[in-house]
Amino acid sequence: DVYVLEEGDEVIETLSTNGDGHLGGDDFDEELINHIADSFKKEQGIDLRSDAMALQRLREAAEKAKKELSSSQTTDINLPFITADSSGAKHLQMAITRSEFEKLIDPLVERCRQPVEQAMKDAGLSPSDIDEVVLVGGSTRVPKVQEFVKKIFGKEPHKGVNPDEVVSIGAAIQGGIISGDVQDVVLLDVTPLSLGIETEGGVMTKLVERNTTIPVTKDQVFSTAADNQTAVTVRVFEGERQMASDNRLLGQFNLEELPPAPRGVPQIKVVFDIDVNGILNVSAKDVATGKETSVKIEQSSGLSESEIEDMKKQAEAHADEDKKKKELAEAKNNGSRIVYDVEKLLKEHAEKIDESSKSAIEASVKKVNDALETEDVAAINSACESLQQATHAFTEQMYKASQEAGAAEGAAPEGGGAAASDEEDVIDAEFEKKD
Repeated sequence: DVYVLEEGDEVIETLSTNGDGHLGGDDFDEELINHIADSFKKEQGIDLRSDAMALQRLREAAEKAKKELSSSQTTDINLPFITADSSGAKHLQMAITRSEFEKLIDPLVERCRQPVEQAMKDAGLSPSDIDEVVLVGGSTRVPKVQEFVKKIFGKEPHKGVNPDEVVSIGAAIQGGIISGDVQDVVLLDVTPLSLGIETEGGVMTKLVERNTTIPVTKDQVFSTAADNQTAVTVRVFEGERQMASDNRLLGQFNLEELPPAPRGVPQIKVVFDIDVNGILNVSAKDVATGKETSVKIEQSSGLSESEIEDMKKQAEAHADEDKKKKELAEAKNNGSRIVYDVEKLLKEHAEKIDESSKSAIEASVKKVNDALETEDVAAINSACESLQQATHAFTEQMYKASQEAGAAEGAAPEGGGAAASDEEDVIDAEFEKKD
């Protein structure tokens, strides 16, 4: 795991985090185990990995060899009576050099590069901005790892802490902060994954982005997707995918008894609040009526480090596919909204539109509806553009006719003015600006 921290006056803030949940010291051991087992099999024709007892002895010897190679250039592995065959007992004895070990683990060490670079990118920093690099965990004693860190950051890693103890000490300090026993230090954590809700078209609309410092409160106003909608379902997700269904559902709740209204009119304020303990509270409030519903999610993540990293990798692997899905959903949402607005316009101004313009607009509406049945984003956008052009032509004519009518009325003789004012339904309004 990689954490980018900023230390201030008694405040330590996590700027970003990243990692590879399937990479650690055990992987170094595994490379050494396979190397030894392959050499023994080549010499004796016996695979020690198929014998549970022999494999356990080999695993212990490999871990010991890894530790010894951190301080010496070579180590000997001596396992008498490791196995036996028809010819008698077999003994394992071989020497491993540090250069051989480093060659084995080089691909694993290189896998650390992407999480480091991503964490730096998320924090908006470059390697030269880092003042200290603190290594955590026993495997950071491996010279190859320290050399890798030095190459990336251009400086020797900090060696003033015990890498075996630093995690447990940090956990103890955080526990003391939460319980109130430690008051002279504040640790500010971040959200490991983005949090949001599902909106029209199945899109994941993020309210809290990944690596946001907690505690935090974020809100956004949404509306209904259909006329006379009296209830909405708020589905809360975490993850980095563009579509909600590809992320992890944390919980859901309903906001009911909304007053019937045209789509897009109601204002529903959704608030995400994460406290210092990582507990997520999500609420939805109808601005007009004040009616509110909420849900508390005790473990807003509840995932292991490896599961979090898997979700991040899934998002990266499916980035192009997800982008296309989101573009299609947004195009369909936009097309549906335009059709709704145009049909409403036709209904409200039916007496002002001639048959020719009406037929052209209706044909364009049909074209959009047909396109919405497909998965072709370009076709949907093209049909929407044609419909908007046809609608703009009508609205221009409507406003022009209105202006001409107003000009004709303004030029009418004074005697007709009283009659005109009686026929028109005109409401005068005064606007008062308040500070």
